[in-house]
Amino acid sequence: MKFTTLGQSDLKVSNICLGSMTWGTQNNQQDANQQIEFAVSKGINFIDTAEMYAVPPSPETYGKTEKIIGHWLANNHERRSEIILTSKIAGNGLSWIRDGADITGEAIIQSVDASLERLQTDYIDLYQLHWPNRTSPHFSKHWPGMIKFTDVDTNQHSAQMLEILQALDSCVKSGKIRYCGLSDDTPWGINEYIRLSEKYNLPRIVSIQNEFNLLHTKDWPYLIENCVHANVSYLPWSPLAGGVLSGKYLNGSRPVGSRWSKAQRNGLFRDNATVNQAVNEYMKIAQKYGFSTSQLALSWCAQVNGVSSTIIGATSLEQLDEDIAAFEKSLSDEVMTDIDSVIRQYPLPF
Repeated sequence: MKFTTLGQSDLKVSNICLGSMTWGTQNNQQDANQQIEFAVSKGINFIDTAEMYAVPPSPETYGKTEKIIGHWLANNHERRSEIILTSKIAGNGLSWIRDGADITGEAIIQSVDASLERLQTDYIDLYQLHWPNRTSPHFSKHWPGMIKFTDVDTNQHSAQMLEILQALDSCVKSGKIRYCGLSDDTPWGINEYIRLSEKYNLPRIVSIQNEFNLLHTKDWPYLIENCVHANVSYLPWSPLAGGVLSGKYLNGSRPVGSRWSKAQRNGLFRDNATVNQAVNEYMKIAQKYGFSTSQLALSWCAQVNGVSSTIIGATSLEQLDEDIAAFEKSLSDEVMTDIDSVIRQYPLPF
């Protein structure tokens, strides 16, 4: 297992991060326990969760994943120091979470305390903002014209960000969280948080997690370059594009119990004919070189310069084992050339 330092922190994290959002819907407590134990046995020390999980998000599943992790931690309290544990505060738009309101300083304080209680731990290693208060070009909003950036009141949002940093600072000083990160944000969001933290001597953002995969490369090169030079760790989520890069959803297939067999908050925006065509091409490459399609996608994601740790999720130990093994594989120049030809043909298929 390879390890990297998380931004400007003293946290050494594995280059694989175990995602947990299926725990509480597709996976139960026993499944989660087995996944945690298996991942740790393979050298993974990085686990990502959020107050919003499990997914698809709903009032019934809110907080369930943190509670599942908390149950494991309560039964393994002597191993807490082995785990770099993250969580996230949900942004606006979910009526059952703080009435769908923006993230505020007060919400940070309340959410951290509630997460600590569910997780049954005294501290969270990395606490992240799940998405910003302003609408950002994520969750299928990345096409030109979908967002009017000039509609955003820059000063208002900067003031909100300062309030958020001040609340995070109080949590750091009280020992409840160690470091802070972003999710589903942009270069402006990264740089404004850094500017505010430097100006007011507040906690510095050490990481950002955004969707990044063979079907969704929009963060390269500009955001990832920003991360490299600002020393902010880049953590791809959904490296399999919601599972579609495994090939299991081709031609309208919906395996029983799979994520796409369940209702999705943002719909199945990755499901279209162009995506199917791209995945078919990646499957051909994988078969040509002796990979599974999932392993090809994960290996590609991990080798991108500037990627620190890739967040993976699985609903079975067999899937988890296959995914972890992908990070031990290297991609030859020939494989990369073939992959590049497909990326150029289908640069943004959804």
